[in-house]
Amino acid sequence: MASIFTRIINGEIPSYKILDNDKFYAFLDIAPLRMGHVLVVPKNETDRFFDLSEDYLSEILVFSKPIVSAIEKSFPCKRCGIAVIGLEVPHAHLHLVPIDSADDLNFTRKKLEPASADLKAAQQKILEKL
Repeated sequence: MASIFTRIINGEIPSYKILDNDKFYAFLDIAPLRMGHVLVVPKNETDRFFDLSEDYLSEILVFSKPIVSAIEKSFPCKRCGIAVIGLEVPHAHLHLVPIDSADDLNFTRKKLEPASADLKAAQQKILEKL
């Protein structure tokens, strides 16, 4: 059965798309740690991040670079942090989160529950800076 991320990539589940190409799909996390939290997912379904090929591992960072820049320009933060957790969805993914401290990447904290309009506004901010 396809992961929820594969279903998002295939358009079966709506998302707030930020960027995609033939290998990767980036979209807003709908339960973010902070507004502007983006997930970057390889289009080929692989459970563990470091099971991706070396090409994919390097290319996911290059693909993410302009997104990171757009996040940092769109949301007040010291920088954009990255994290690989991989426990909630069995599909490799990279978290890009605007942060001011290491605690902003604490995935045990309660997630935000933004309204659809807030997510759309966050998506628009990032897209304008890409």
